[in-house]
Amino acid sequence: MREPSPSAGPVRHSMDRAPLLEVSDLRKTFTRRGRATTALQGADLAIRHGETLALAGASGSGKTTLARCILRLIEPDSGVLRFDGIELAALHGTPLRKVRRRIQMVFQDPMAAFNPRSTIGRIIEDPLRVNDLVPRTERPAAVRHLLARVSLPADIVDRRPHEISGGQRQRVAIARAIATRPDLIVLDEPVSSLDVSVRAQILNLLMDLQDETGAAYLLISHDLAVVRAVARRVAVMDAGRIVESGESARVLVAPQAKATLAMVQAVPRLKIVV
Repeated sequence: MREPSPSAGPVRHSMDRAPLLEVSDLRKTFTRRGRATTALQGADLAIRHGETLALAGASGSGKTTLARCILRLIEPDSGVLRFDGIELAALHGTPLRKVRRRIQMVFQDPMAAFNPRSTIGRIIEDPLRVNDLVPRTERPAAVRHLLARVSLPADIVDRRPHEISGGQRQRVAIARAIATRPDLIVLDEPVSSLDVSVRAQILNLLMDLQDETGAAYLLISHDLAVVRAVARRVAVMDAGRIVESGESARVLVAPQAKATLAMVQAVPRLKIVV
């Protein structure tokens, strides 16, 4: 797998630009059967234009809840969500739909995100149609172009999700995500369910697409090998808070927070007996 691109480009990672996404003091509590569970306890992070920020942490640390709040799939109880200078919490209706076009998500399990009755062509066409991005007559060509960008054959359009492989489904999910030309893509454990060889292909595809489009990625992962491979910065979550953040090479080599240290120590190491 190739190394992540240097973060020095004038457009992709300009340090003098305001962050693309700013999250400040985000809080969320769920109540079920009269019992309250706090998922976010003042989470803070920032993502620069064109960069990949990894959000790491153990299961239950709040990673997915934070991602869903950013996407406005669930509403935070309090805190600030600012995307490209826009207060996300203040948006509703048409203004919210316009911003959502610029923030897309690739889920861990594409099957759960797809309509199983839809064809692959319809799945990719939907964001073009819903957001009125491409005239009806031009959509078949646009779908073929998106399939080509993720290295899938055009004849896959008439198949259904269960008729293709897991790696192909994830490529379809990526094609659908990039259809709206987003500025930010949230990747929720995008390769955790794939074979090792397919993981490398998908990660390389994501990095190539980032080079091509300049989109920023928020990569949610508990796999430190994936974090090292694609993200120059990492934020570590524990109990609903960001407990450590910085350059991946530094944080993962010399962790300061207990949660980060526990993740690093949990990585399997082979003991070779001669």
